[in-house]
Amino acid sequence: MITRIGQALLKLSRNVSTPAIKPAVALSLLTACSISMPANARRSNPSATVAPTNWSVAVTESTMKRYPTAESLKGWGYAKSLYLYGVYVVYLRTRDPRYLDYIKSWIDLHIDDQGTINRPINALDYVLPGNLLLILYKETRQEKYKLAAGNIRKVFNAYPRTKDGGFWHAGTPSRQWQLWADGVFMSLPFLERYGEMFGESAYANDEVTKQLLIYYKHLNDPATGLLWHAYDESGAQPWANPSTHQSGFHWCRAIGWYGMTLIQVLDILPKNHPQRKALIEIVQQLAKAYEKYQDPKTGLWYQVVDKGGVDGNWLETSSSSMYSYMMWIGVKRGYLSKHYLDVAMKGYRGVLTKLSVGADGLANLIDICEGTNVSDLAYYFARKRNINDFHGLGAFLIMNEELGAAGVGYQPKPLSWKVN
Repeated sequence: MITRIGQALLKLSRNVSTPAIKPAVALSLLTACSISMPANARRSNPSATVAPTNWSVAVTESTMKRYPTAESLKGWGYAKSLYLYGVYVVYLRTRDPRYLDYIKSWIDLHIDDQGTINRPINALDYVLPGNLLLILYKETRQEKYKLAAGNIRKVFNAYPRTKDGGFWHAGTPSRQWQLWADGVFMSLPFLERYGEMFGESAYANDEVTKQLLIYYKHLNDPATGLLWHAYDESGAQPWANPSTHQSGFHWCRAIGWYGMTLIQVLDILPKNHPQRKALIEIVQQLAKAYEKYQDPKTGLWYQVVDKGGVDGNWLETSSSSMYSYMMWIGVKRGYLSKHYLDVAMKGYRGVLTKLSVGADGLANLIDICEGTNVSDLAYYFARKRNINDFHGLGAFLIMNEELGAAGVGYQPKPLSWKVN
């Protein structure tokens, strides 16, 4: 029997404007929304309640109950900023003012009226919260958010770089001379959005595409189509290959960060920019590799992507959300063939199996890798499989507001970062 949601989706699919999505969207979305309760959640939590149809709101509300104040979220960090960015995209659909206030209260904990941030921005990880400053300036026009964003932008005037111009992951001794795939998402969407918002597009477009291509040059693995986790120009790190200076493994979330960056940058980059075609080609390469290494049974991806059959490896939620998001948007924007809709939707359905609602009424998202450095295979396999980790919550909300939002009658559009 087709549910009322299913009937609505069929009607919605007839009105989808992107030609590449029309043929497959109805069946894919119906299949996704037919999952009323993840099977593994029922097995692992027999007292769980019936799953909500609006998982974005359920996850947001549950996390706000767990972290009700800015103080409970604590310090200036990238993972919670990813989550709060996800809250913002949910706000854009629901217009619940509590969501925007929640973001604002956390940012206000860390900046003063002159835009001074209460920690040094000496690593790419600390740039990511700058996206929330841009959001708040766009929404409120309060000068302190513009000033604080400007202070982050100024960091790049003298930020340390590799000899060919790539941003170091951090200026601290343990991160010098290193490029981590993670770093592009930490820094480049902010730079691109700042340029769009405050009249520095020429600089931002060229710097951001330059960085993406430098990182790609050093991290690309032609044999798999995937990216290595990191590169050390100095070759001093124990994980660095003696000849290539690349790390030895394809860690899932690092590649997901890079893929999401491509999508978010391409949404702003002018159609006639000379490097746009090269970035789209990397989207296509990654999509092909994502499909190749997708677990055929679950639709998810492994912690070390290309070693699915190795004992100790495990299926990871945040990266699976990121990969599904990249492919879905890639089709929606015309970068990928419609074939990848099915790959993305299979990943989406797999992520849904990692969700449940506990007896306390709160949503839970499982199997999220904790924050991770660069190391050997045993290290990656042994990373904690966290529940409700901000890395996974943020990635899920960003993905679900695209792949799942149609189930509640919402078709998101690319964010505009221009201000009047």
